Amino acid sequence: MSHNTIEINRAMDRSMNLFDGRHSVWLFGYGSLIWKADFPFIERRPASIAGWVRRFWQGSHDHRGTPDAPGRVVTLVPQENAVCHGMAYLVTPEEFLHLDHREKNGYLRLPIDMRFDGGGSEKGLVYIARHDNAAYLGEASELEIARHIAGARGPSGPNVEYLVHLAHALRDMGHEDEHVFAIERHLAGLGR
Repeated sequence: MSHNTIEINRAMDRSMNLFDGRHSVWLFGYGSLIWKADFPFIERRPASIAGWVRRFWQGSHDHRGTPDAPGRVVTLVPQENAVCHGMAYLVTPEEFLHLDHREKNGYLRLPIDMRFDGGGSEKGLVYIARHDNAAYLGEASELEIARHIAGARGPSGPNVEYLVHLAHALRDMGHEDEHVFAIERHLAGLGR
C-alpha cells in the first residue's frame, strides 16, 4: 500500500457512508494529535481505547523526517488487554480534509470504540498506520528507536521534539506509557 493514503481514506468514506447525515464525528488521537490540535474542534476530552498500544514503528517522510531519511512517529499495534490513552476530539466532517492531508503518510482512518476518562463511551475514528504501508519501519528496540529519533529531522522540525512533546503530554494527562518513556530515557542517555 502506498504511503499516501488521502485517496484511500476518501474512497472508504464513500463506500462506508461514514459521514452521511452526521454533523460531528469523534476522532481519537494518540500521538501528535494529543498535543498539536491544528484544527477547530467542538469538544476535546481525554479518552482511551482498548486492545491497542502506541509504538514508534511508523516512518515519517513528510513531517519528522524526509523521504531519504525518515523519522519515527507512533502508530497503534494490537495487543490483548492493553489500553492506550489519548485525546478525543469532536469535529465536523469537513475537518477530515485537513486531517487526511496531515496523516497522509501511511495512516488509514478506521472506526474505533472510545471510553472517556470521565465516564461514557462513543464510536469514533482513529488513524492507524498498518504494517503493510510503504512508510512502515517496524519493530526495533527502544534504544535503536532513540538513536534513530536523535538523528532525524523534517519540515515539521526535529524528531526529538515529537517524542518530547508526546511524553510531556502523556505526563500532563497523568498516564504512563512504558514504550514512550523508555525511548525518552535512552534519548537522555545519548545526550539529547
